[in-house]
Amino acid sequence: MKLILNYQEGEDIDKVLKMYRNKIDRSDLIKEVKKHQEYIKPSQNKRNNLLKARYKQFLKYSID
Repeated sequence: MKLILNYQEGEDIDKVLKMYRNKIDRSDLIKEVKKHQEYIKPSQNKRNNLLKARYKQFLKYSID
């Protein structure tokens, strides 16, 4: 996957780096790399999703 960055000659380097970081964040490249670092079994994935849902429900009803 290529990320093409358009910038003007002599443009501030901080501004260019910020544009680069934003472009990477929007492309979800980092999420994709982290996702493929480790294999998670489907049963473990279901369990993680269930635990997240329980936690969200707990937060939703405990703040009232």
